[in-house]
Amino acid sequence: MNGRLSWLTLAAVSLLWLLNMQVALAQVSPDALKRYKAAVQLVQTGNYERAKTDLNAIILRDGPLAPYAHYYYAVAAFRQKNFNQARLMIKQLMTRYPDWHKLDDANYLFAAICMETGQFEDALEAIQEIKSPTLRADVTKLEQAFIARITDLNRLKQLNKEFPDDRIVGLTLIDFIQRTATDKDDLELSDRLTNRFGVPGTVVSRTTSTTPAATSATSSTTAVTPVRNTRSKGYYNVAVMFPFRVDEFNPEKRQRSNQYVYDLYDGIRLAKARLQDEGITVNLFAYDLDNDANKALELVNSPAFAQTDMIIGPLYVEPNRIVSAYANQNNILLLNPIATSSELVANQPMSFLVQPSLNQQALKVAEQVRALNGLRRAAIYFGSSRRDSLLALAYQNELKRQSYQIVDFRKLTGSAQTMADAMQLTGTTTPSRSMSTVTPVSLGHVFLASNNEEDGARLIDALSRRKVSGPLIATASAFDFYRNSASTFTRRDLYLLYPDFIDSAREPVTEFQEEYLAKRNTIPSVFASEGYDMMLFFGRQLAKNGPQLRNRNTLRSDTDDYLLSGFDYTQTNENQIVPIVKYADGRFIKVKE
Repeated sequence: MNGRLSWLTLAAVSLLWLLNMQVALAQVSPDALKRYKAAVQLVQTGNYERAKTDLNAIILRDGPLAPYAHYYYAVAAFRQKNFNQARLMIKQLMTRYPDWHKLDDANYLFAAICMETGQFEDALEAIQEIKSPTLRADVTKLEQAFIARITDLNRLKQLNKEFPDDRIVGLTLIDFIQRTATDKDDLELSDRLTNRFGVPGTVVSRTTSTTPAATSATSSTTAVTPVRNTRSKGYYNVAVMFPFRVDEFNPEKRQRSNQYVYDLYDGIRLAKARLQDEGITVNLFAYDLDNDANKALELVNSPAFAQTDMIIGPLYVEPNRIVSAYANQNNILLLNPIATSSELVANQPMSFLVQPSLNQQALKVAEQVRALNGLRRAAIYFGSSRRDSLLALAYQNELKRQSYQIVDFRKLTGSAQTMADAMQLTGTTTPSRSMSTVTPVSLGHVFLASNNEEDGARLIDALSRRKVSGPLIATASAFDFYRNSASTFTRRDLYLLYPDFIDSAREPVTEFQEEYLAKRNTIPSVFASEGYDMMLFFGRQLAKNGPQLRNRNTLRSDTDDYLLSGFDYTQTNENQIVPIVKYADGRFIKVKE
């Protein structure tokens, strides 16, 4: 503790300037002032016993110099490590002179005494009384030096309970839990504290010294650039940057426009628990980030962000652009959980698409159709959404690259008859009243990209009306699996492009659904499953390869305990697993991944 207390002793000169003014007003004799100065000099030179004798004489006279004499008497006892004597004297000072203008220094000294004797509650209570901003840095160093010594988890938890706003206690508890604890409740406590106080290591500096560094009365606070700690910590910090919109949150309301965000996060949290069972400790930091580029910049530049090992999100383009640049600069893995645009990972070595991009989907469908028949003639149709047209265009480009003939490429909407009328498979449309004269058309296949769950059944009907033969490959989102009968999926050779396919008959899926239902009292959405798989896979990769994922050959799922179809990043930062399914024996089965 010599650092701060040395300064307080050496600062006696500045105190004496104040004393000279006060003494003049109080008409303290020059002889008394001389004796006081000599006693303080004895403290400075280390002659503590003589100093205490002289200071005690001043204390007994109870004049204007008495509170200062109390203070330096306590300093002398503290330097002698006579902590009980120092504590009694400083308590006497605060009791007798509650309005003393240097009471913040007295509280600091009292806190230091209590820290030395392990009376942490008394120390933290004294610290709460300190109002002077010039002492804040010293107070932080004092806490860092002593709170970090506590090795009793229950003691730290009790301190956090009694002093919930104390950041050093919170950070120390987080660090202790991350290094030693496996209890689920403790890990959840760590999550809550990290969301509030940040990441241990960015603010707290563990030290082997028992004293804070010396400070100067005229020193100024210098901004410190956050430094990323790349050493093996035994845990991984994951930042989740989602538009939670907490200000609008209503726990009684299930149907929210951003419910998918909470479902994703629920899945992530369940995967975190699974990883802990596997010996992989993940700390989650949830950041409420909407479409705000300035807030994204503020977050990544904050000290609490410096020890992040992986980022999930943001979900909007501009914040994502800022965070991607930060991730690349600092070699931090960034996951785009629902995006399907290849542009997000182009020339972004640390960014990964959890979902297969539209380009990957087009590529995998083209691989599948090559196995169907030898006809290289195709028709491509798409629905009303921008995503529909983008996927159709990506597929058209892929087929052209492989020298297919595209006989029809257009948007189809409306009823089955309207779709049939709009087709130009032979160069002209066919009015509905002339169906008896429709010329049969044989195609290698037809492709439909649509997010309208009524378009799939309508197109099947329209193709029958136009007497088009050949397999149909459609996006699964073009069908309503609850309303469409089994015959919808069997009356034509039909394949579904189904990136979100979940085989509900598999044991890992049923176990997850039961656990989710028990904990959330609702059936998990596909987003919850996607969040679970994403965190489980990349959490395992962090443990296996480190935050930089150095060995790309291992970037594929090698177990069958994922809920969806797994991951493969061995060739690109886009997920190469693209399930294509077919209805058989009363259920959908995968025919292509």
